[in-house]
Amino acid sequence: MVFKQELKWNFKSLLIWSVILGGLVFLMMQIYPDFAKQQGNLEALLEAYPEGIKKAFNMDQLSLGTVLGFYAIEGYMLITLIGSIYVVLLSGNMLAKEEGEKTIEFLLSKPISRTSLVTQKMLVIVVNVILFNLFVSLINLTGFMIVDDGTFEFYPFVLMSIAPILLHLTFASIAFLLSSIFRKGRQILSITVGLVFITYFLQVISSVSDKLENLKYMSPFVYVDAADIITNESIKGLYLVIMFAVMIICTISTYWYYRKKDIAV
Repeated sequence: MVFKQELKWNFKSLLIWSVILGGLVFLMMQIYPDFAKQQGNLEALLEAYPEGIKKAFNMDQLSLGTVLGFYAIEGYMLITLIGSIYVVLLSGNMLAKEEGEKTIEFLLSKPISRTSLVTQKMLVIVVNVILFNLFVSLINLTGFMIVDDGTFEFYPFVLMSIAPILLHLTFASIAFLLSSIFRKGRQILSITVGLVFITYFLQVISSVSDKLENLKYMSPFVYVDAADIITNESIKGLYLVIMFAVMIICTISTYWYYRKKDIAV
């Protein structure tokens, strides 16, 4: 009951976010042929860029003259960053809204346990994250097919479609845990959206400064870095372990805390 209802309530926002983000990246990809024609001039221009700027946006490892390189530099960041904002907005309010809107008493009066409630809400988040990334990836693939000049590689693209799912589920699990702890959605959204931007900033400064390189382990954005994926054609095992560990710990903690929580009615 809860699962189907939540899917229905969230489907409209899922479509809006998917179409807007996918459409934005699609339109961005349409200017790639002009960049490819000017590759020589672009490389000369990039030489004048500060080394820190090139490292921050992977311009030192990727080329704007290939379709995947262009996508990785210009579009992939939008998918990881804006997509993360979408999932924390979705997840951060998933449990808290029931107490905030005073509907939890009605829900718990039904033959549904707290464990079942958490499970169904969590499944809604997982389905939405997967569908969101699937819709965006299909739009992106269409864009690639239109502008491809023979440099497109399908396998790295698949990895760059899977990686944001893992990133988004990592952020979603954190936001979902906070949703079980706090009662006010605004509090949670402020924390989770702030967390997304802070960790993105940590990725940038860890790539710019060698002295701060270890900060990268505090940023999930580093775990799905486009340059690493394209260069190695894989997602590093250590990063996969960290992301799955965060998801598992946050999920178990959510169940444990919500079962013991004093529900405000």
